[in-house]
Amino acid sequence: MVPDVSTGSDTRGLIVYLFGPGRHDEHTDPHIVAAWDIAGAPDPGRDPAATYSQLAKRLDHHVGLRTRELGGKKPPQHVWHCPVRTAPGDRYLTDAEWAEVARRIVHATGIAPEDDEKACRWIAVRHADDHIHIMATTVRADGRRPRTHRDGQRAQAECRKIEAEFGLRRLKSGDLTAPRTPTGAERAKAERQGQTVTARQWLREQAYAVAAAVRNEADYFTVLESLGIKVKTRLGPETGDVIGYSLAAPGDTNAAGEPVWYGGSKLAPDLSINRLRERLPDQEVADRPRYVADPSEPWRHATTAVQTARIVLDSGDDAAAQGYLAAFGDALYDIASATTGPHRAELRAAAMAFNRARRSALRADHQAATALRKAAKELAYASGEPGGLAIALLFATVHLARAATKWHEPRGHEQQAAAAEEAFRHLQAGYQQAAAPVLADLARRAPRAAIARRFEQDIRVALPDHADRILADPTWTALTTTLAHAETVGHNPRRLLTEVGTQRELDSAEHPAEVLNWRITAQPNKRAQAARRRNTVSGTSSVSTTPHLPATPLVMRPEERSRHR
Repeated sequence: MVPDVSTGSDTRGLIVYLFGPGRHDEHTDPHIVAAWDIAGAPDPGRDPAATYSQLAKRLDHHVGLRTRELGGKKPPQHVWHCPVRTAPGDRYLTDAEWAEVARRIVHATGIAPEDDEKACRWIAVRHADDHIHIMATTVRADGRRPRTHRDGQRAQAECRKIEAEFGLRRLKSGDLTAPRTPTGAERAKAERQGQTVTARQWLREQAYAVAAAVRNEADYFTVLESLGIKVKTRLGPETGDVIGYSLAAPGDTNAAGEPVWYGGSKLAPDLSINRLRERLPDQEVADRPRYVADPSEPWRHATTAVQTARIVLDSGDDAAAQGYLAAFGDALYDIASATTGPHRAELRAAAMAFNRARRSALRADHQAATALRKAAKELAYASGEPGGLAIALLFATVHLARAATKWHEPRGHEQQAAAAEEAFRHLQAGYQQAAAPVLADLARRAPRAAIARRFEQDIRVALPDHADRILADPTWTALTTTLAHAETVGHNPRRLLTEVGTQRELDSAEHPAEVLNWRITAQPNKRAQAARRRNTVSGTSSVSTTPHLPATPLVMRPEERSRHR
């Protein structure tokens, strides 16, 4: 059951909508199911003699008295509106049940506490099977305004109780860190334009993707504008520094033909200018991007950083863990942007899903996650996707997403845990699409039996407690190929197995050979490292210092909005 509290100033206008046909003739049998005084509230839906103006006048009775006291000035935003909708698949409630829901919500939110004879006037209108609209005028009989602080959160809490008592689907509780949902008008506008997402949702995804890829604030606005998005900044009156910004989607205008602007914080709490600055590196770091001759290094750095993030989630440092989750949210956009192949769609869906899991009411230590954030941004500047190493990174993200679910759950972050679980499913599907042909190719190129037997002995010596499970794993043959390659680039297989086998426990791994395979794949090429060290000592360098903007981030062009799901 979902309540959605908002305020306005047009009593009659809202009544006209509630009792009218709806924007697409979707309203059927509109009528009042509950009110402050069911006998004294004219019902235009059931009484042909009742008019919208009569009902508005009755609801505005206390407002009118207060307006006269204020010298003809109406109290601001005096109309309180709260649609309450059951979840898809729930049974339809009776009018009597909806009446109880309405009375409990106006009581919980402070609009009309039970047995308060001076409470605000309100009505609950039903014009569809699955929801009601509660509207009230927020002036009490004694002329005071009701105490509605945190009314949305209180309505959510009451709905959780109602769900349990009415046998409805239990939805996840929020913590006021979710982004604003599109309004009914925004959704209707998107439908008229043939879009599957609203301008607000589209802009939010573009902003997240660009923020994940760029290295500083200036580039953030530059890249947004290059995508056709209008940018308007707000400057401080004394310093001239940017203190806020708004975005407008291409072609999104109001009735007057003017752009429809959305402030950064209105798109999502962590897209405000101050929250962005916490996550973007400072100018000094941004001006010294590191480019390497070895195209696999950015992928290896990112894999190591994601593996570190998983360790931090288990450390008990909630501030650092929350910082890593925020950085992981950015990293998913960069990984998807740098990825090719059909599994890219799953990675993009994972990035979008994880946006709700990347923040909570806990304070985030963004500095703690600098390594992950920098490593992810390197991918935006990387060229090429180094096969198995890209799969190793994807494998690490699957496990971090699952760890994020387990981190949020005991802290009561229900919506975040559900979002992390959704991201996990997308990442797992993407991993399976990408990994299957790579593992099959590794198995096809397995070394000779004599070498495989030597690796078997290495397994039994290095990881005796897990050896039988590793050797019985269907991906063992693929692991022998990876071990052979590791030996070729300078690793001692037995020593390497001991090292990667103790990075994290293997007991819970369903396919331990598969886990070891990707851990080994992420290890550096020792011979290549030695060669680079020799080049550095001799005065040559493979590092380019030519700055350039990242590759196009994972964004959707305006024409792609209709294809976005």
